[in-house]
Formats: sequence, structure tokens, C-alpha cells
Amino acid sequence: MNTQPGSSSRWDRLAIRSGSSVALVFAVPFSIAARIFSDNSGLAIFLALCAALGFLLGSAIAAWHQQRGTPLTHAMVTASATYIAAQTLFIVVKLVRGAEVNWIAVLFNFTITLTVSVIGGFIGSVMQHRGALPQGRRKL
Repeated sequence: MNTQPGSSSRWDRLAIRSGSSVALVFAVPFSIAARIFSDNSGLAIFLALCAALGFLLGSAIAAWHQQRGTPLTHAMVTASATYIAAQTLFIVVKLVRGAEVNWIAVLFNFTITLTVSVIGGFIGSVMQHRGALPQGRRKL
């Protein structure tokens, strides 16, 4: 896998994998907790905001680590792919259990995830432009 700036691949898979890992660790547990505590609206909202921050962090990491000059697209792909993978699993579990899927909520949360991914992309881009580089990477 070549992740050097001159690579012919449009995507820096290592950056996307790094950001996705962070998003999975920080966003998914809060998403699950928000579903568990959905009866307590205040707590559920807080947990959903924490999940959104997890997607923001993961997308910022991907944008910061990418070496293709496309921090926003890397951030959006990272957050959306992670969200879709997790939601697919949640939806399958709900359907197997015979529960109803609230598709409007799924789409609404996806919109929130995309929105925070753009913010994360800007954060990663600013970090790169200011010279803050991920550990182990040196300026060329």
C-alpha cells in the first residue's frame, strides 16, 4: 500500500483507516449508549452529541493524516463509511429482532455525521497547514 503524496491512488487508505478506528472507538459506544438510554431524552441527547464528537475526531484524524491534498473528502469518506458500517450492523440487529427501524432518524444522524466530518476536515487541514504533522511523518 503506497501512501506517498505522488501515489496514483486518490485515497490515502492508511489515513482513512486511522480515522475510522478513532471514530469506531469514540463514536459507536456513545451511539449504542444513546439507544439504550433513549427513554431519558436529556441523557440520550448528550450521548448522541458525544457520538457526533467521536465522528468529528475520527474525520479530523483522517484529514490530518492524509497525504493527497484532499482533507475534506478524506474526512467525509471516513465519517460516512464508519457511520454506514455501524448503522448497517445496528439495522440488521433490529430487523432480526423484529423491531422497527426509524429511517428518518438514520438519515438525520447521517446528515449530522456528514456535517461534523466537514468540520473535522477543516480542523485536519488547518493542522497540516500550520505544520503540525502526525508522529513519524516528516515534511518533504
